[in-house]
Amino acid sequence: MSQNSLNFGKVAVLMGGRSAEREVSLMSGQGVLQALRSRGVDAHAFDPAERDLSDLKKEGFARCFIALHGRFGEDGTVQGALELLGIPYTGSGVMASSMAIDKVMTKRVLLSEGLPTPRYVLLRRGSYGSAEVAAIPDQLGLPLIVKPAREGSSIGLSKVSERAGMADAVAQAEKLDADILCEQFISGDEVTCPVLGTGAQARALPVIRIVAPDGNYDYQNKYFTDTTQYLVPCGLPEGEEARIQQLVLQAFRTLNCSGWARADVMIDRATRQPYLLEINTSPGMTGHSLVPMSARAAGISYEDLCIEVLKTAGLDHQQPTGAQI
Repeated sequence: MSQNSLNFGKVAVLMGGRSAEREVSLMSGQGVLQALRSRGVDAHAFDPAERDLSDLKKEGFARCFIALHGRFGEDGTVQGALELLGIPYTGSGVMASSMAIDKVMTKRVLLSEGLPTPRYVLLRRGSYGSAEVAAIPDQLGLPLIVKPAREGSSIGLSKVSERAGMADAVAQAEKLDADILCEQFISGDEVTCPVLGTGAQARALPVIRIVAPDGNYDYQNKYFTDTTQYLVPCGLPEGEEARIQQLVLQAFRTLNCSGWARADVMIDRATRQPYLLEINTSPGMTGHSLVPMSARAAGISYEDLCIEVLKTAGLDHQQPTGAQI
């Protein structure tokens, strides 16, 4: 592994950025930075909110490990800039990143391929009134989920259990995005499944089942409490884990993702039907993050995971520069 690290050249770990997930990204980036350095990689922190991306070229960076989350990092914008600079980067390319960050676009693509995702209603800022908002529970049932179409880490997300809560939930989401996703609530097991690799080499890692306090897996319970349980092995009925892994791989390939990602899935308690919620193309790498946890269950250390992801760094218009996983 240390021999491979010598071939990476000067590596920028992109972290921080300007999205609502800046705080989480800084935690992810510091973890990745320390891991790469521990393996002899010439890695350096780089915050695009504080420095111009053109400095990457001026300072001779050979690769970028993208540890940015949310807008201006996970949405194709940084990926496009790196394409123009000709600097290989980890994770999905421009189009896959821009589609996956948009939960509504993701749903449209998944549905077009016959992949299951919860029913939804899209509201666009300025084009709906109180009557449209009030009618959504009639279409989707209660409870339901309201969230910004292009945020992560459960930021701006509300679970609406009564009609009276609809207006506040929509107003909260609208502060963060012009597109508001109202989504059918699937009652059952919440699971997540990472993918490593690209194309035919992509493989699903162990599924993690998430058991949050009162079923509320929000921003606080994701990153700053230790009361949420993460079960891996997931303990699902026989055959279900393999079915979910296959579904997640289908979604990963349908969106043309590459390098790595993590898909969130809900399993209907009554029917055991899994529903894809979203795909994260720049997953968290904090102490509470799920990709490192799943990788560890598969015998891959945090440090080895970072090296594997870095190996897949590439550009849209050429093959990945590192060895295939």
